[in-house]
Amino acid sequence: MKEIQKLFPSMDGNDFQREELLSYFKTILTKIDALKDPNKLTLGEMPEYSEDYYNRVIRQASVPETGVSMEEVIQKLLKLVEGHRYVNRNYVANAAPLPNIASIIGNLVMVLVNGNNLWDVEGQAAATAEIEVTSMLSKLIGYDESLSAGYTTWGGQGAVFNSLRLAIARFAPFSNQKGVPQNLYCFCSELSHYSLYKSVEATGIGVENMIRVKVNENHSMNLEDLKEKMEHVIAKGGVPLYVLATMGTTDTFGIDDMEGIKRIADEVERTYDINPIYIHADSAMGGMYTFFNHYDFENNPLRFENDVNEVLKSYQQRFKHINLADSMVFDFHKLGQTPYITSLFLVKNRENLKYVDLDAAETPYVGNRGYGSYHTGYTLECSRMGSALAIYASLLAFGIEGYQELLANYIRVNITFRKTLLKEISNVVITNEISPITTFRFYPEETKWNDELNGRLTIEEISEINQFNDEFAEVIGAERDTVFFGNTKKQRIVKAANSSKRISLYAHKFFAISPYTTIEEVDRYVGFLKEHLELFLKTRNSENFMIRA
Repeated sequence: MKEIQKLFPSMDGNDFQREELLSYFKTILTKIDALKDPNKLTLGEMPEYSEDYYNRVIRQASVPETGVSMEEVIQKLLKLVEGHRYVNRNYVANAAPLPNIASIIGNLVMVLVNGNNLWDVEGQAAATAEIEVTSMLSKLIGYDESLSAGYTTWGGQGAVFNSLRLAIARFAPFSNQKGVPQNLYCFCSELSHYSLYKSVEATGIGVENMIRVKVNENHSMNLEDLKEKMEHVIAKGGVPLYVLATMGTTDTFGIDDMEGIKRIADEVERTYDINPIYIHADSAMGGMYTFFNHYDFENNPLRFENDVNEVLKSYQQRFKHINLADSMVFDFHKLGQTPYITSLFLVKNRENLKYVDLDAAETPYVGNRGYGSYHTGYTLECSRMGSALAIYASLLAFGIEGYQELLANYIRVNITFRKTLLKEISNVVITNEISPITTFRFYPEETKWNDELNGRLTIEEISEINQFNDEFAEVIGAERDTVFFGNTKKQRIVKAANSSKRISLYAHKFFAISPYTTIEEVDRYVGFLKEHLELFLKTRNSENFMIRA
């Protein structure tokens, strides 16, 4: 057993084993740093992903008969890292974070103490951190911290699923024993994340009972359509159970009108004498902008530029009503710059958790002892990682002002990117409002954006432009180790001139997500697009000429 014991941290905190562990950490950090190149997006060279790449991995993999040395373990791990994307100034594709140092340290502490956050007896450090960050963030958004509750979960998807679970159990407490009623309906924006789609599948409500609501020009949910569809559901004997209010759509950062949604829900409840409709704010993408809820834009103490100040001020007006929601989420592993997975599901009224809590008799091994007072039997997870420690460390290191500086830079960079893109490229349009995300669409010749928006193009014409953008996405995607732009096949849905069917528009995405993405880099981003677009058009036109000839 002596040899086996060497594979574990020390029991007594001795110098030798600590230094040995630190030497491993140092080796890994040093070797990974050696793979970094600020002009590339990958750590070292990207592997050749041939068609049978993963089949070869499957064939070669086997557990060694006897354990190998720690040096060889590290060597094998570093081999896996080679070619991995690294979020630096060249990554502008999506909400993948570059974890900040405080959150990495918080994660390390979580691993070293290795508590199960199900119960404070097993995970006291994370339990206390979870309670602290719940209180901190409740105060920030306007929940009463003495009434609210929160726990870390598996991302924005976990928050949506848990909120729907709460909504079902609050409406029908018997559903935990007898099953979900078949007349429940959920409502969401047609541009909302697929989390609700997966959740209505998993809860048994069914996808057919998920109603998609049209969106406005600014990608927010259309309130008239929401009310009309709720009333239609009621007229046929259904129950409007749940509304997913998207506070920052994944592709375009569209922000739903929380105050308006709450007003519609209240009106429908009074008019038709129905139970309260549960509202969940899917703020996985935009929740961090609640850090501006109390910022003084008139005095502007952080001296943001006027155009940045105006955007953030408009966000304050939209996010200050998030406390009207029954629950919301902070996805710190997006704009909060912490490691995966660090999401906090926040519930306005902790009393609602009683509807999904386990009976003490079902958990005889934890939680109903005479010791320990924090038992999260209402979570779907039994074993729960203490990711609140990473969130806690990050909140302490940044503070409100640090996050305000970081979040403002995302807006600053996008404003500059938009101006430069439109100046340098004629056949492109910006397709969303100013935000940390810019979506843009190219055209083979002149732009036809207004025609697309107003239903003057046929399905065939729109599809041709979609294909043009899809092909170009493949061209620049092949060089994703240089600059990695995102793309989407559902920027918005428009009418076509020759059909009643609505069609999705494809677009590219510029997502400022790294602190190293600054306005000084914008010319390089646009230059990359311009160079590749000119080559793409030249190649495409040559191919079309040969086909016609």
